[in-house]
Amino acid sequence: MADDVLAAVRDLAPSLRERAAEAEELRRVPDASVKELEDTGFFQLLQPRAFGGRAADPVLFYSAVKEIAKACGSTGWVASVVGVHPWHVALYDPRAQQEVWGQDPKTRIASSYAPTGQATPVEGGFRLSGRWHFSSGCDHAQWALLGCLVPDAEGRPVDMRTFLVPRSEYRVHDVWDTVGLRGTGSNDIAVEDVFVPDHRALSFGPVTALQVPGHELNPEPLYRLPYAGVFTTTISTPIVGIAEGAYESYVEATKQRFRVSYGQKVAEDPFAQVRIARAAGDIDAAWLQLSRNIGEMYAHARRGEELPMELRIRTRRDQVMATERAVAAIDLLMENAGGGAMRNGPNPIQRAWRDAHNGRGHAANDPERALVMYGQCALGIETRDTMA
Repeated sequence: MADDVLAAVRDLAPSLRERAAEAEELRRVPDASVKELEDTGFFQLLQPRAFGGRAADPVLFYSAVKEIAKACGSTGWVASVVGVHPWHVALYDPRAQQEVWGQDPKTRIASSYAPTGQATPVEGGFRLSGRWHFSSGCDHAQWALLGCLVPDAEGRPVDMRTFLVPRSEYRVHDVWDTVGLRGTGSNDIAVEDVFVPDHRALSFGPVTALQVPGHELNPEPLYRLPYAGVFTTTISTPIVGIAEGAYESYVEATKQRFRVSYGQKVAEDPFAQVRIARAAGDIDAAWLQLSRNIGEMYAHARRGEELPMELRIRTRRDQVMATERAVAAIDLLMENAGGGAMRNGPNPIQRAWRDAHNGRGHAANDPERALVMYGQCALGIETRDTMA
């Protein structure tokens, strides 16, 4: 049962929390944490049943991500990103899926979707070269999904595709050294003149239109969800989990704190109590909207119904606002956490503050772009953005 995975992930939380400082020191998620998550079946939640996966309710997947991120933000981020890639690979030609999972159904996939490489069409496929940044968890993966623009005969970009490349054909450059999400190992991937066959190059157009070759093999409703909603929620959910973990740490620490300058326990300060209430409300609102939207999209897919554009765009609206609320909640608590929270060391509130602000910078969290789409839809203006 997929519910058993969520229970097992919750049981792992203490050990993931204990390794949070180690993840920062290593600048990657510790191998022990990845192995423990693998043993729970987490990485197979969104994998198709044809290859030993569970094709589970996506709300359950994001619930598990949130629990992991509460314990360790970096581990939650990597779990979310690497954990969603089986969903994407399930949209590919069945031959590509067989290459990835045929020998080992526990194969993991990394990604870097920004089209920073060069793809040259050749007979039967493409020649791929370039360097891609911010591939979270790539040290723990055996394949990579790499975005690239495809040119026509005159060199003009006419398509965007995601190329599926095995570990033997790319190099990882250890360049990740940041203030926040230090443990994600979001390093660079480099490819030099590698041939990628057509069946491992999926165009973004069919993905957006929900008409992909993978449907032939994977009929589960999970694979009838829009890329934009699934992937942006994948980025926001860990940040909400980070905020939830920060909130719990703050409340526990506040019970013990004494503010000498005012001669009172901080727990007795009504202003601190108000901050707790505001932060809790924002975090709850963020998660309730994220889970509601994904749940409604999945319900439409299970009934075989077309997904309303209003729902797709609302999902994007609430996704960027969930990130805003989560970061604002952590800021609210950090402002009242005292000078000790700013000292170097394994302070969970400070780590959450750094991690959340780093995650806020991801392209998926661009609020203006998503909110403009929602405003256009509400006003009856056609929305042409491919990330709806």
